[in-house]
Amino acid sequence: MTGKQLSQQHQASFDGIRQIDPDGNEYWLARDLAPLLEYPQWRNFLPVLTKAREACHRSGQHVDDHFAEVRKMVDIGSGAQREVEDVRLSRYACYLIVQNADPSKPVIANGQTYFAMQTRRQELADEAKFAQLSEDEKRLAIRNELSVHNKQLAAAAKDAGVETALDYAIFQDHGYKGLYGGLGAKDIHARKGLKKSQKILDHMGSTKLAANLFRATQTEDKLRRDQVRGKTQANRTHHEVGRKVRQTIKELGGAMPENLPAPDRSIRQLESDRKKQIGKKGD
Repeated sequence: MTGKQLSQQHQASFDGIRQIDPDGNEYWLARDLAPLLEYPQWRNFLPVLTKAREACHRSGQHVDDHFAEVRKMVDIGSGAQREVEDVRLSRYACYLIVQNADPSKPVIANGQTYFAMQTRRQELADEAKFAQLSEDEKRLAIRNELSVHNKQLAAAAKDAGVETALDYAIFQDHGYKGLYGGLGAKDIHARKGLKKSQKILDHMGSTKLAANLFRATQTEDKLRRDQVRGKTQANRTHHEVGRKVRQTIKELGGAMPENLPAPDRSIRQLESDRKKQIGKKGD
């Protein structure tokens, strides 16, 4: 069999074990994937799973979102069954598994290509869907994603030594000052005419939210990658990333974030409107 034929056979096999849940989400089961990757013994596949989980954690992802523990019944002969542990895998989890499996096996190389291509196809599909959203829909989508990444940033900051609520407020202020040309949270509140109780991120357009999302994701990644330790160094890192994002916006000819107008309606108002619309549809 030629290399091309082998690759096509492997791709068909990966497609063959792909499953779709009632909500339309695709997934793979580890006990189905293991033999395809030439790990006939489950115990030999477990170290690969462990390495993939560790890689997922290091990337700042929630491991349980990609590696979900499940149980299922399997046949053991004569019509009898027994319950075994399994793992429900996302496409990203499968990609991490093939990245951490035995590279000498042709199926592993083909698996890396397959799951990388599947991931990119989904990214392109998501980008196309995002481009069709209205400005308010884009704001809601980015704000929700930013909420998730801010939690991950907070966890990375805590690992670096940013422990108390005051520590984290100072840490966040450094990021804002880097991105907003020296303006901290209080300065931004005053400039935008916001009340103390109002959240800055709820009064941003999609462009400004995207800049802050990039700041958050890149800071988290740098804190973990550089193994930053100590509040001072963590604050310096956040400020540096914010400044780099600002520099990139400037080089691309974009408007500085402090000069972008605040939208007429806040994220909270948009969410309230959406809930009302959903309620009307349910009546």
